[in-house]
Amino acid sequence: MRENYQKKLDEIIEKEAKNDRVPTLLLHACCAPCSSYVLEYLSKYFLITILYYNPNINDIDEYNRRLEEEKRLISELKTVNSVSLIEGVYDNDIFNNLIKGHEEDREGTNRCFICYYMRLDETAKIAKEKEFDYFTTTLSISPHKNSTKLNEIGVSLEEKYNTSYLYADFKKKDGYKRSIELSKELNLYRQDYCGCIYSLNNR
Repeated sequence: MRENYQKKLDEIIEKEAKNDRVPTLLLHACCAPCSSYVLEYLSKYFLITILYYNPNINDIDEYNRRLEEEKRLISELKTVNSVSLIEGVYDNDIFNNLIKGHEEDREGTNRCFICYYMRLDETAKIAKEKEFDYFTTTLSISPHKNSTKLNEIGVSLEEKYNTSYLYADFKKKDGYKRSIELSKELNLYRQDYCGCIYSLNNR
Protein backbone atom coordinates (compact mmCIF):
# COMPACT_ATOMS: atom_id res chain seq x y z
CA MET A 1 0.00 0.00 0.00
CA ARG A 2 1.29 3.46 -0.91
CA GLU A 3 2.46 5.58 2.01
CA ASN A 4 0.37 8.62 2.93
CA TYR A 5 3.13 11.20 3.37
CA GLN A 6 0.69 14.00 4.12
CA LYS A 7 -0.62 11.97 7.06
CA LYS A 8 2.93 11.47 8.31
CA LEU A 9 3.55 15.21 8.06
CA ASP A 10 0.32 15.94 9.92
CA GLU A 11 1.43 13.61 12.71
CA ILE A 12 4.77 15.40 13.08
CA ILE A 13 3.08 18.81 13.16
CA GLU A 14 0.62 17.57 15.78
CA LYS A 15 3.39 16.09 17.92
CA GLU A 16 5.39 19.33 17.86
CA ALA A 17 2.29 21.40 18.64
CA LYS A 18 1.57 19.24 21.70
CA ASN A 19 5.10 19.97 22.89
CA ASP A 20 4.36 23.68 22.46
CA ARG A 21 7.39 24.35 20.30
CA VAL A 22 8.16 25.76 16.87
CA PRO A 23 10.91 23.56 15.41
CA THR A 24 13.48 24.70 12.87
CA LEU A 25 13.33 23.43 9.30
CA LEU A 26 15.93 23.54 6.53
CA LEU A 27 13.85 23.54 3.36
CA HIS A 28 15.54 22.84 0.05
CA ALA A 29 13.93 25.01 -2.63
CA CYS A 30 14.16 24.57 -6.38
CA CYS A 31 12.37 27.80 -7.34
CA ALA A 32 9.99 30.47 -6.08
CA PRO A 33 6.74 29.06 -7.54
CA CYS A 34 7.30 25.68 -5.87
CA SER A 35 8.29 27.41 -2.62
CA SER A 36 5.25 29.68 -2.47
CA TYR A 37 2.59 27.32 -1.13
CA VAL A 38 5.10 25.37 0.94
CA LEU A 39 6.20 28.51 2.78
CA GLU A 40 2.63 29.71 3.24
CA TYR A 41 1.69 26.32 4.69
CA LEU A 42 4.72 25.32 6.77
CA SER A 43 5.55 28.74 8.21
CA LYS A 44 2.58 28.28 10.52
CA TYR A 45 4.41 25.44 12.23
CA PHE A 46 8.16 25.84 11.62
CA LEU A 47 10.95 28.41 11.64
CA ILE A 48 12.09 27.96 8.06
CA THR A 49 15.44 28.53 6.42
CA ILE A 50 15.46 28.05 2.65
CA LEU A 51 18.46 26.27 1.13
CA TYR A 52 18.74 27.28 -2.50
CA TYR A 53 21.00 24.52 -3.82
CA ASN A 54 20.52 23.61 -7.48
CA PRO A 55 23.71 22.69 -9.39
CA ASN A 56 21.50 20.93 -11.94
CA ILE A 57 20.45 24.26 -13.47
CA ASN A 58 22.03 24.47 -16.90
CA ASP A 59 23.45 28.00 -16.86
CA ILE A 60 24.36 30.73 -14.41
CA ASP A 61 21.88 33.29 -15.77
CA GLU A 62 18.96 30.92 -15.25
CA TYR A 63 20.31 30.01 -11.81
CA ASN A 64 20.53 33.65 -10.78
CA ARG A 65 17.10 34.51 -12.16
CA ARG A 66 15.52 31.77 -10.06
CA LEU A 67 17.56 32.77 -7.01
CA GLU A 68 16.45 36.40 -7.24
CA GLU A 69 12.81 35.31 -7.53
CA GLU A 70 13.29 33.13 -4.44
CA LYS A 71 14.59 36.15 -2.53
CA ARG A 72 11.71 38.30 -3.77
CA LEU A 73 9.20 35.67 -2.72
CA ILE A 74 10.63 35.59 0.79
CA SER A 75 10.41 39.37 1.04
CA GLU A 76 6.86 39.66 -0.35
CA LEU A 77 5.00 36.54 0.81
CA LYS A 78 3.08 36.91 4.06
CA THR A 79 4.18 34.11 6.39
CA VAL A 80 3.33 33.40 10.02
CA ASN A 81 6.98 32.97 11.05
CA SER A 82 9.83 34.73 9.28
CA VAL A 83 11.84 32.93 6.60
CA SER A 84 15.56 33.22 5.88
CA LEU A 85 17.75 31.92 3.05
CA ILE A 86 21.08 30.14 2.60
CA GLU A 87 22.56 30.08 -0.90
CA GLY A 88 24.34 26.84 -1.72
CA VAL A 89 27.30 26.40 -4.06
CA TYR A 90 26.53 26.62 -7.77
CA ASP A 91 28.70 24.33 -9.88
CA ASN A 92 26.96 22.62 -12.79
CA ASP A 93 29.88 20.15 -13.04
CA ILE A 94 28.72 18.56 -9.77
CA PHE A 95 25.49 17.52 -11.46
CA ASN A 96 27.10 16.59 -14.77
CA ASN A 97 29.64 14.32 -13.10
CA LEU A 98 27.00 12.55 -11.03
CA ILE A 99 24.72 11.74 -13.95
CA LYS A 100 27.41 10.43 -16.32
CA GLY A 101 26.03 7.36 -18.06
CA HIS A 102 22.46 8.54 -17.52
CA GLU A 103 22.35 11.28 -20.13
CA GLU A 104 19.86 9.33 -22.24
CA ASP A 105 17.54 8.37 -19.36
CA ARG A 106 13.90 9.28 -19.81
CA GLU A 107 12.72 12.33 -17.90
CA GLY A 108 11.46 11.29 -14.47
CA THR A 109 13.64 8.18 -14.14
CA ASN A 110 17.14 7.43 -12.80
CA ARG A 111 18.84 10.64 -13.92
CA CYS A 112 16.21 12.64 -12.05
CA PHE A 113 16.51 10.39 -8.98
CA ILE A 114 20.26 11.07 -8.88
CA CYS A 115 19.45 14.78 -8.99
CA TYR A 116 16.94 14.41 -6.14
CA TYR A 117 19.59 12.65 -4.08
CA MET A 118 22.25 15.27 -4.83
CA ARG A 119 20.10 18.12 -3.58
CA LEU A 120 18.61 16.32 -0.60
CA ASP A 121 22.01 14.99 0.48
CA GLU A 122 23.41 18.52 0.68
CA THR A 123 20.32 19.64 2.59
CA ALA A 124 20.60 16.84 5.12
CA LYS A 125 24.32 17.46 5.59
CA ILE A 126 23.80 21.17 6.31
CA ALA A 127 20.80 20.42 8.54
CA LYS A 128 23.05 18.18 10.63
CA GLU A 129 25.93 20.67 10.72
CA LYS A 130 23.72 23.60 11.71
CA GLU A 131 21.52 21.56 14.06
CA PHE A 132 18.16 22.08 12.38
CA ASP A 133 15.33 20.01 13.81
CA TYR A 134 14.16 18.85 10.36
CA PHE A 135 15.03 18.96 6.68
CA THR A 136 12.91 18.47 3.54
CA THR A 137 12.43 19.78 0.00
CA THR A 138 9.78 21.63 -2.00
CA LEU A 139 10.23 19.22 -4.93
CA SER A 140 7.24 17.02 -4.10
CA ILE A 141 4.83 19.83 -4.96
CA SER A 142 5.43 19.25 -8.67
CA PRO A 143 3.15 16.75 -10.44
CA HIS A 144 6.25 15.80 -12.45
CA LYS A 145 8.26 14.73 -9.38
CA ASN A 146 8.09 11.28 -7.78
CA SER A 147 7.07 11.90 -4.16
CA THR A 148 7.62 8.25 -3.19
CA LYS A 149 11.23 8.35 -4.40
CA LEU A 150 11.81 11.74 -2.74
CA ASN A 151 10.59 10.47 0.61
CA GLU A 152 12.57 7.23 0.32
CA ILE A 153 15.70 9.30 -0.28
CA GLY A 154 14.84 11.59 2.63
CA VAL A 155 14.50 8.65 5.00
CA SER A 156 17.81 7.14 3.84
CA LEU A 157 19.55 10.47 4.47
CA GLU A 158 17.92 10.77 7.89
CA GLU A 159 19.72 7.54 8.76
CA LYS A 160 22.98 8.59 7.05
CA TYR A 161 23.28 11.91 8.88
CA ASN A 162 21.24 11.16 12.00
CA THR A 163 19.01 14.18 11.42
CA SER A 164 15.21 14.21 11.14
CA TYR A 165 13.52 14.17 7.74
CA LEU A 166 10.15 15.87 7.36
CA TYR A 167 7.86 13.68 5.26
CA ALA A 168 6.04 15.59 2.55
CA ASP A 169 3.87 15.38 -0.51
CA PHE A 170 3.02 19.01 -1.07
CA LYS A 171 0.71 18.22 -3.99
CA LYS A 172 -1.84 17.20 -1.36
CA LYS A 173 -4.37 19.70 -0.02
CA ASP A 174 -4.39 21.35 -3.47
CA GLY A 175 -0.82 22.50 -2.88
CA TYR A 176 0.12 22.62 -6.55
CA LYS A 177 -3.06 24.55 -7.37
CA ARG A 178 -2.33 27.04 -4.60
CA SER A 179 1.24 27.49 -5.83
CA ILE A 180 -0.09 28.50 -9.24
CA GLU A 181 -2.47 30.99 -7.61
CA LEU A 182 0.33 32.52 -5.53
CA SER A 183 2.63 32.66 -8.54
CA LYS A 184 0.01 34.70 -10.40
CA GLU A 185 -0.69 36.96 -7.41
CA LEU A 186 3.03 37.73 -6.95
CA ASN A 187 3.85 37.67 -10.67
CA LEU A 188 6.58 35.07 -10.12
CA TYR A 189 8.78 33.83 -12.93
CA ARG A 190 7.49 30.33 -13.75
CA GLN A 191 10.10 28.47 -15.78
CA ASP A 192 8.93 25.79 -18.23
CA TYR A 193 11.64 23.22 -17.48
CA CYS A 194 13.13 21.71 -14.35
CA GLY A 195 16.62 23.14 -14.71
CA CYS A 196 19.05 20.78 -16.41
CA ILE A 197 19.95 20.80 -20.09
CA TYR A 198 18.09 17.51 -20.56
CA SER A 199 14.79 18.84 -19.22
CA LEU A 200 15.34 21.97 -21.34
CA ASN A 201 15.70 19.83 -24.45
CA ASN A 202 12.65 17.75 -23.53
CA ARG A 203 10.31 20.61 -22.70
